[in-house]
Amino acid sequence: MIHQNTILSLLAKCRSMSELKKLHGLIVTTPTIKSIIPLSKLIDFCVDSEFGDINYADLVFRQIDAPSLYIWNSMIRGFVNGHNPRMSMLLYRQMIENGYSPDHFTFPFVLKACCLIADQDCGKCIHSCIVKSGFEADSYTATALLSMYVSCADMKSGLKVFDNIPKWNVVAWTCLISGYVNNNQPYAALKVFENMGRWGVEPNEITMVKALIACARNRDIDTGRRVHQCIRKAGYDPFMSTSNNNIILSSSILEMYAKCGSLKIARDLFNKMPHRNIVTWNSMINAYNQYERHHEALDLFFDMWTSDIYPDKATFLSVLSVCAHQCALALGQTVHAYLLKTGIATDIALATALLDMYAKTGELGSAQKIFSSLQKKDVVMWTSMINGLAMHGHGKEALSMFQTMQEDSSLVPDHITYIGVLFACCHVGLVEEAQKHFRLMTEMYSIMPGREHYGCMVDLLSRAGHFREAERLMETMTVQPNIAIWGALLNGCQIHENLCVANQVKVRLTELEPGQSGVYVLLSNIYAKAGRWEEVNVTRKVMKHKRITKTIGHSSVEMKLLS
Repeated sequence: MIHQNTILSLLAKCRSMSELKKLHGLIVTTPTIKSIIPLSKLIDFCVDSEFGDINYADLVFRQIDAPSLYIWNSMIRGFVNGHNPRMSMLLYRQMIENGYSPDHFTFPFVLKACCLIADQDCGKCIHSCIVKSGFEADSYTATALLSMYVSCADMKSGLKVFDNIPKWNVVAWTCLISGYVNNNQPYAALKVFENMGRWGVEPNEITMVKALIACARNRDIDTGRRVHQCIRKAGYDPFMSTSNNNIILSSSILEMYAKCGSLKIARDLFNKMPHRNIVTWNSMINAYNQYERHHEALDLFFDMWTSDIYPDKATFLSVLSVCAHQCALALGQTVHAYLLKTGIATDIALATALLDMYAKTGELGSAQKIFSSLQKKDVVMWTSMINGLAMHGHGKEALSMFQTMQEDSSLVPDHITYIGVLFACCHVGLVEEAQKHFRLMTEMYSIMPGREHYGCMVDLLSRAGHFREAERLMETMTVQPNIAIWGALLNGCQIHENLCVANQVKVRLTELEPGQSGVYVLLSNIYAKAGRWEEVNVTRKVMKHKRITKTIGHSSVEMKLLS
């Protein structure tokens, strides 16, 4: 008869499910089947090994009359690590109903299941069970509890749990920082990172990555440099060491510099990287796009192709944005053809980017085809179409589309939607319609008007000759009028030959000291039309003194791409 120790030894050497099933058959034919230890090891292989099979573990588990707490824990762990959190929670409930008391190994994995499906109600019930069973002071359990709350976006409860942890280790600190980052509170994340240093806890590489992400989102280059310095001192810097090839950390350092506008440093780091993944390429391309270095973005995109790195959704979103800004229609059409060929053109984000590209390059027909082809449209797509129509002078069509959008109660217009609506009203000259939308924007949707909204209204009112209303509106602004708003008022003065208001604007211009020629040219033209040649000469002398030159017009020709 085969001894139990022999079977345990064979299980330890097992390397495949085929071998495991043979051993299981051997266990069934011997008295070892009544022993819980070999069955525990068998289940452990199924749930932990890269060659394992959680479904086979479940079959074995269902045949055990009285599973030990260890086996229950193994099964809960197996399902949560196998991306089946609901089954983990179901097993946990069955375990409680069968009279088992969970321990400090059970709670972390069932809490992880709550994290994966963001089930805070279930998490709170488990929290209550933790308190009753006295495991609240266990650092492993407490950190899992903290992770559950921050994953469910309840930072207040997460902070309470963190404060009650007896000893703050690096895992707990990192979990809290990660929570703030994932819940779009980068400033709070960096404050926690600073406090961590004051408590003398050394950050690990994961902590550094989260801190760098917070710096990037907060556009905080100074803190980002300090974090990078900490990485160097700790010996983690992948750009200084050949032994550390942590591509996640190197990508996070690069992205921090890129998003904070230090594009030269970011590009130097990019060039130093021995291995670049798609995330690294996307970070650099997106940064060039965000800071309007469009030619460099496209150059890098073509370099990426020649490096045999295939672009993904994030790449194409950046490239289509570049095409829209550069009016690079031929390249945009080539990208569209590739997306159709690969079958991802129907993705809502990519379809919206394509629509926006066609609208901004003057291809409204293509934009409308994309819009009509999609059954499910979100508010961003509706907004892009409304703005596209308004931009090209189709004000009535834009307003009609906005009215159709409002018929769907699930679609809530945002501040960008209303820029398009007001812009459309401005093009058609609908003063009362614009005033109605401007009022409803605040009253119905609680959208506070920004400079763009005020700019549209001032432009419309001044074009219509309603200067007093325009001035009153500017007096009620929650933000200071910028040069674009004063320019809109001045444009109306030119149309209606209103020297009085133009002189008032001139006073404001001396306070703002604009560096662009547009408003000065407008002023000069207004005075010239009124025969005020002395004022014309004064305006031109001011431009000369401030070294402001007229913006030179330019044209661009795009070569058709050869397939």
